[in-house]
Amino acid sequence: MKISIAKEIEVCERRVALIPDTVSRLVKQGFEVFLESGAGERSFFSDADYEAVGAKIVNDSATLWGEADILLKVSPPQIREDGISEIDSLKENAVLISFLNPLGNPEIAQKLAERKITAFAMEMIPRTTRAQSMDALSSQASIAGYKAVLIAGAALPKYFPMLTTAAGTIAPAKVFVMGAGVAGLQAIATARRLGSVVEAFDIRPAVKEEVQSLGAKFVEVKLEEETTAAGGYAKEISAASKERTQEVVTEHVKNADVVITTAQVPGRKAPLLVTKEMVSQMKPGAVIVDLAAEQGGNCECTEPGKDIIKDGVTIIGPINLPSSMPVHASQLYAKNLTSLMKLFTKENTLQLNFEDDIISAACITHGGEILSSRIKDALAALV
Repeated sequence: MKISIAKEIEVCERRVALIPDTVSRLVKQGFEVFLESGAGERSFFSDADYEAVGAKIVNDSATLWGEADILLKVSPPQIREDGISEIDSLKENAVLISFLNPLGNPEIAQKLAERKITAFAMEMIPRTTRAQSMDALSSQASIAGYKAVLIAGAALPKYFPMLTTAAGTIAPAKVFVMGAGVAGLQAIATARRLGSVVEAFDIRPAVKEEVQSLGAKFVEVKLEEETTAAGGYAKEISAASKERTQEVVTEHVKNADVVITTAQVPGRKAPLLVTKEMVSQMKPGAVIVDLAAEQGGNCECTEPGKDIIKDGVTIIGPINLPSSMPVHASQLYAKNLTSLMKLFTKENTLQLNFEDDIISAACITHGGEILSSRIKDALAALV
């Protein structure tokens, strides 16, 4: 069985699907592994590094894609510079494993089904204990939460920790993290390690203990509705609950030196957490890092991919933060991919068991059909 590692053509994508260490393990298991030349360069892994562990280097992109039994990627397939669709380059019945954004862009599932591709979307891995080693959303979100604090620290015109010096005492920075999922929890931990005073908010009361275990104060808002969706993700709440939430968090945003927002709902526009009015009440020099920028932003002032200043507040809307740390992001992602492949490759053959909850959730197309009802509903909504 041929496993191929594609070179990413997304401009801002520096990650690679497999690193040499994971390739070595696959080769020892009897797989043939092919790497598109230069695929690991932006992650600081050379072609020679891959060759040394048994991978074969392919210079021609069309050949790599066309001969792959399993094609591994990071970003969703796109149109190459020569005008050829990466999806069209795959042979029928090939397996594609990648981030695919099928809920935000359901047309991609339709194209994959038309090409009779068996596609696994890494976003669709269920959030269960058994699937933790395959959960790429979590592994990459952890990196984003860590990097968000470093970005905020670089932009903040103050120290993060409390310092006692001969010239006087410096008060610690106040950091407010909105959303206590994987990214939020990593942001809390990182901000605490840098010595700041941290508060955190989440609509899910179940995360209170996790927040407190990291040394942060949990800002609680009592809502009269369910706030946790299937898989442990935050659920979109009613307009009344959103209004109640904003009333509570406004004061905490106003007093913060740094606000980090992380709230996202799969396949939907990010919920609005910080309004223009709230920004106008913040301290001059305060910083907002909006990790939901690509989904429209949690802050009303956010502009994806830009740093702007509004009423003396710096608002940063980073895009694809995990890619800014490609070495460890690729290492974690590679582990996620190989753990998933282990589920459906036995003795170097493809064996799909759709009674397995992970395979049934993550496999979005097979045999010319879209398997996910959520993606079918998203497609129907476009008509």
